[in-house]
Amino acid sequence: MLEGALRLFIAHGYEGTTIEAIAREAGVAIQTVYFKFGNKQTILKELVDVRVAGDDEPIPTLERQWAREAMGAADVSTQLRHQVEGAREIYARVGDLLEVLRNAALSNEEIATLWERNKQQRLEVQQHFIKAFAEKQPLPSGLTPERAADISYGLLGPELYNLLVSERGWTPQEWADWVHSGLCHHLQCDA
Repeated sequence: MLEGALRLFIAHGYEGTTIEAIAREAGVAIQTVYFKFGNKQTILKELVDVRVAGDDEPIPTLERQWAREAMGAADVSTQLRHQVEGAREIYARVGDLLEVLRNAALSNEEIATLWERNKQQRLEVQQHFIKAFAEKQPLPSGLTPERAADISYGLLGPELYNLLVSERGWTPQEWADWVHSGLCHHLQCDA
């Protein structure tokens, strides 16, 4: 059901996708979709959670292997490379769906709450990464941890990924290399 919902959300957006269409796409009764998820918002939330994680295991982002490798990297450039590669892999799975979520949030208050929660979680992850960075190398003079996290949050955000990869035709690796270079520049580390 989730894979069918994913295809429909990406093709028709949140508002253009109905529970009936999801049931039809999945080859199940409408009641089955309602019984499993209750409503369309829950389907979208479940899809985002599973696609971001890459599985249905309830493991927080910072406890995932790639994030632990980033935080435990011996030097800051390697840490940033792990962060960027982790984001690239996540956006390969969920970039289009996050765009559906962002667009739906503009006109749907319940979805806006999901989008705000997603943004807050991403910012909190970047704050943890910046803390680990600063333990390896001091931040540049005048750059606060809050501002450093904002820079990381912005450069590693799905909005910029979708703009450059989906709209402008960059490859995911070109995006990753550019973001790594930008982070190294702003945080003053050797690329």
